[in-house]
Amino acid sequence: MAELTARRPDADPVAAARTIENLFGNGWAFDAAGRWIYLAADAQAAFGRTVAELNASCDEGHIAWRQLLHPDEHDAVAQTWLHSLRTGAPFDAEFRMRRKTGYAWARISARAVHDASGRLVGWYGTAIDIDLHRKTVDALHERERELLELVNVVPSNLWRLSQNGEPNFFNTRMVDYLGVSVEEIDKPGLTRLDAMIETAIHPEDQPRFRAAIMRSLESGEGFFSRYRLRRFDGAYHWMSSRAEALRGTDGEILQWYGLCHDIDDQVHVEEALKRSEWHLQQLIDALPVRVCSWTPEGEISYVSKRYLDELGLTAATFAEISAAAMNLVHPDDVPNVRARAAGAIGNGEVFVTRYRWRGSDGVYRWTDGRFEPLRNAEGKITEWYGLAIDVDDEMRVQQALRESEQSLQQLVETLPALIYCSTPDGKPIYRSKKLREFLGFGLEDKDGPGKTRLEGTLDAIIHPDDLAHVRERYGHSLATGEPYILKHRLRRHDGQYRWVETRASAMRDTLGTIVQWNGVCLDIDDWMRAQEELGQAQRNLAKASEAASLAELTASIAHEVGQPLAALVSSSDACQQWLSAEPPNIERAQKALERVIRSAGTATEVVTRIRALFKHNNEARRRETFGSVLAETRELMGEEALRRHVLVEIDSERELPPVVIDRVQIQQVLVNLVRNAFDALEAIPSDRALRIRTSRKDDALQVEVIDNGLGIQNAARIFEPFFTTKGQGMGMGLAICRSIVESHGGRLWVDETQPRGATFVFTLPLDGL
Repeated sequence: MAELTARRPDADPVAAARTIENLFGNGWAFDAAGRWIYLAADAQAAFGRTVAELNASCDEGHIAWRQLLHPDEHDAVAQTWLHSLRTGAPFDAEFRMRRKTGYAWARISARAVHDASGRLVGWYGTAIDIDLHRKTVDALHERERELLELVNVVPSNLWRLSQNGEPNFFNTRMVDYLGVSVEEIDKPGLTRLDAMIETAIHPEDQPRFRAAIMRSLESGEGFFSRYRLRRFDGAYHWMSSRAEALRGTDGEILQWYGLCHDIDDQVHVEEALKRSEWHLQQLIDALPVRVCSWTPEGEISYVSKRYLDELGLTAATFAEISAAAMNLVHPDDVPNVRARAAGAIGNGEVFVTRYRWRGSDGVYRWTDGRFEPLRNAEGKITEWYGLAIDVDDEMRVQQALRESEQSLQQLVETLPALIYCSTPDGKPIYRSKKLREFLGFGLEDKDGPGKTRLEGTLDAIIHPDDLAHVRERYGHSLATGEPYILKHRLRRHDGQYRWVETRASAMRDTLGTIVQWNGVCLDIDDWMRAQEELGQAQRNLAKASEAASLAELTASIAHEVGQPLAALVSSSDACQQWLSAEPPNIERAQKALERVIRSAGTATEVVTRIRALFKHNNEARRRETFGSVLAETRELMGEEALRRHVLVEIDSERELPPVVIDRVQIQQVLVNLVRNAFDALEAIPSDRALRIRTSRKDDALQVEVIDNGLGIQNAARIFEPFFTTKGQGMGMGLAICRSIVESHGGRLWVDETQPRGATFVFTLPLDGL
């Protein structure tokens, strides 16, 4: 319109202003010098100024509305307007204009009017009220500022991704945590997302995090991941992160908004709980008991590994386990066990009975079987727990077993667990039976006018000196959702206060909203008194350890001396038989007597070695060829091999290097292993065979004692002191053998022999290597 007006020979700024006024409702006109020549009547009324009054304050070269401009915008608007007056350029500006009612924002536009010759003859323009618009924009900016402040004070790390997954916002907490802003995380050659993953995510968690975020970006599904996030100081903390897509009205994803919450303490607690659960499982599996549990509907919920192994099962139903168990119960005991078990389950009663149980060796041993129901608060059975323990030795140790059972029962009955639950605002809604009995009143007993149930309960049960602190800490947890842990005094129903440690944690739904608080009070009042008793128990334990060490030493000496004495008796018996023969076999008797002498000498040397052991004397060790030791052992055990009908075979590698050994001790090891093999072969009716094989393995001499007996039971424990599978054994032979071999720098172990039997192997370091 300005261009068209400029070409009219009769161009009139006032006419143009009135035309604009008709179109937009507010027009005005200036002459070429910038003085008012027209202003709509409504505008004059709004300004409270006439055209003449406005021109009165307009000096030449200054703007024509000095009286109307806000001081803060005057200089900038003046420069723009003077530039338009000099050049004829269009004038556009937004500024506050003074009205009778005060200043208001307006958008001003002015255009030059030219005559036919192109001479500038005046200006026309319009003023549009934008005060409401500017105030709305300012309000939105203020609202945006407030929202940003809220985002920055949220106790979590908040972030935002673009439509294609590029990070474009971190809140202040996340910037402080990472030590960099979202712009500073860029790396050459990488997208910002890849740069963030490589920079901030723990290397072990990067593949899983990347897969999860890419899956969400591709599918539009919500993002969730637990990972370790690098802090500005290089430390990694476990985080739980969630993100959801913001979609437009057409469903298209516009942005991704995410939250990253520090769960480092929670993860460490979970790991501790897993370790505790693992140790508990190991404890159950290691205990010499059979444990199981099942539901009232007959579904197995747990069976210990030991129980399954004894039944010969890997997994089974309740019926299959019951049938397999009955097959191992002594036939005479089956009717009683069946009847009492059926009656206990049918009546919801405890089942206790004693019966004979067949072990893997086919021997029946007395067993105590017990199972009982677990009931809920309404008395309904929710689970059955069963346990069976070998009590075959109880016939001789009844009193000790009763004391053990009493101790275990007291432990179970006196566990200090007082449990409660409350609503998200702290109102108590549940207390366990132990807690109800401890407090002596019900949930609703403390409801009253002017107090909430929580306030009334705290006033009634917390010691006055602890009440303020409990209120503060509990209120903080309710407000923030943080776990509650505090030691304080709790009033018992008899009025006595006892120290407890109270712990409470929030239970949340899938959205993270707190739905309930669960807590437990642990009685720690007796802890101080227990310290003195603990000290006395430790002193008693030290005395018991000294006694046990003395007993073990005595058994070791008896075993060491017993080996050569047994050989002496065997050789003496052989000598007597050869002399009693008709005619007497003097040559054989002479050899037997020589073995008697050597065995007596060996016994003497054993005593000498024991004395040397306490003197830390290794002078008895000499450089020896193992073949001579092996030959002497074969000669010593030859008579016993004939008597037991055992074929002994020696398989020795030629030209073995010498070894530095105590000849008597190593011979004792060989004799012990050979005699154990003879004992194992007693169960074999025929074809009894024993092979001793020696060979070089790297820098050691390896000796193998191989039999074709029935094999080894409890191989993991066979080298433990006082553990024996023999009816008359002391359980020290193999333990002593291992200690001798290890004192020489070697190893002793046992392997299975296929298709049957056992192989005892020991090594000795070769001399001069």
